[in-house]
Order: sequence, then structure tokens, then C-alpha cells
Amino acid sequence: MTTPAGPYVRYAVDGGVATLTLDSPHNRNAISTRLVAEFSQGLTEAAVDPAVRAVVLTHTGGTFCAGADLTEAAAGAGAADPAQLAAERTQAMTTLLRSIVELPKPVVGRIDGHVRAGGMGLVGACDIVVAGPKCTFALTEARLGLAASIISLTVLPRLTSRAASRYFLTGEKFGPAEAERLGLVTVAADDAVEVTAGIVEQLRLGSPQGLAESKALTTAATLAAFDERAEGLAAQSARLFGTPEAMEGMMAFLQKRRPSWAQ
Repeated sequence: MTTPAGPYVRYAVDGGVATLTLDSPHNRNAISTRLVAEFSQGLTEAAVDPAVRAVVLTHTGGTFCAGADLTEAAAGAGAADPAQLAAERTQAMTTLLRSIVELPKPVVGRIDGHVRAGGMGLVGACDIVVAGPKCTFALTEARLGLAASIISLTVLPRLTSRAASRYFLTGEKFGPAEAERLGLVTVAADDAVEVTAGIVEQLRLGSPQGLAESKALTTAATLAAFDERAEGLAAQSARLFGTPEAMEGMMAFLQKRRPSWAQ
């Protein structure tokens, strides 16, 4: 597979809106070290730019985000200290999710593609999410010998408890209408671009201070959960990535076969 020369995350500002576009369709916008670094840089730029009133998070290709870059994770298993590499990736993801939640400007997800695993964490971290008709959602970690550890901090607050139990355990896919019904997304729309544009126009009516302080009210509980639980969840995630079951699950996925426990 040829690695593209361009950025994995494109950043552009227009009309007071910063748009962050996940743009590594060659690996389904998987959460790689490079993508996390570029995403984080974009958030930093948006945070300090007084002209930016809101951030829109979107994507190219038919997948918004496929979750962790399993090729990168599987390669790390052969390193001298795979657990340490897994811990570093987990910490980077934790920091990224918290940065979205903490950003003093509203973040609107505009999605019209598949969302899996870690991509669900990004969706949960957004303040408002518009899901187009091509969206499908799934928490697939359990099928790989993993758990939705860190992303549970942003996903669980969005779901009913029954929905969380079902989809965290089964890994089933569900569509935009179900995602709206459960609270994972704000609006299931036939035209995500048009609906997002309308929401952004409403956000422009808010003052920078009003938006920042209002967002802080809605994110306080999530940030408190980060403070209380992120360290333990990061340790769980790093531990699981280095286990034989997780390695079997990731290799089975990459080789497009059933893992040993699903034969």
C-alpha cells in the first residue's frame, strides 16, 4: 500500500469556521500516529485563532474513521516493548479526545460514512453530530479481543445504558436513524452538508464567550470522568493490545478471516 504524500488531516478556515477533514482514505481514515498528530495540531490552531467560532469535523471517502490503525498496532507487537508502544498510542488518543471535549469552541461532526471502534470515540467527543444516509456505526473491539476502553469516556454518556450493553458487547452495526434515537448523533439527515451549514449559521449567532461557557456546562461531567478514569482505562487498553487474543483478533481482521474463537 502506497502512503500518500499529502496530509492525513486537512485544516482550512473560512467564514469563521475551521474545517478539519480526515483525509487518509487509503486506510479508511484509521487512527494512526500521524493522523492523531495532525488532528491535534488542527485543534490547537483552531483554539488560538480568534477568527474561528466553530469547528466542523468531516472526512473524505466512504469511511469516517475505521478505528485504530491495526496495521500499525500489529507491527508494534514485534517491538522490544509492545506494551509501551501501545501505551503511547493510547495516551495520544486520550489526549486527542480530551482536546475535542475541552476545546472552547463548538465542534460539529459532519459524517456520511462508516464509523467503527475509535471513530465512535471521535463522534462521541463532538458537541453536535450530523449523520448522513451512508453512515453505519459499530463498536467492534470485543470481536478483536479488545475493549472500547478510552472511547467509553465519550461514547457512554451519549448512549442509553441498554444500548451501550448491546452494542459494546455484540459489535453489531446500526444506522443513522438508530444512532439519532440512541443519542449518539444529533440529527440523521438526508443531506448532511445542508443541515450542518444551518447549524453552523446558528452557532455564529453566539458570542465566543457565550459559546465557550455554555459548552463548558455540557462537557463538565465528561471531563470529570477523564480525570477520574482515563489513567485506568489507558492501562487496560495498553494491556489488551499486547495479549495473544488481541493479536489473533487483529491478524484475523487484517487477513480477512475469522479469529480462532469464532470458527
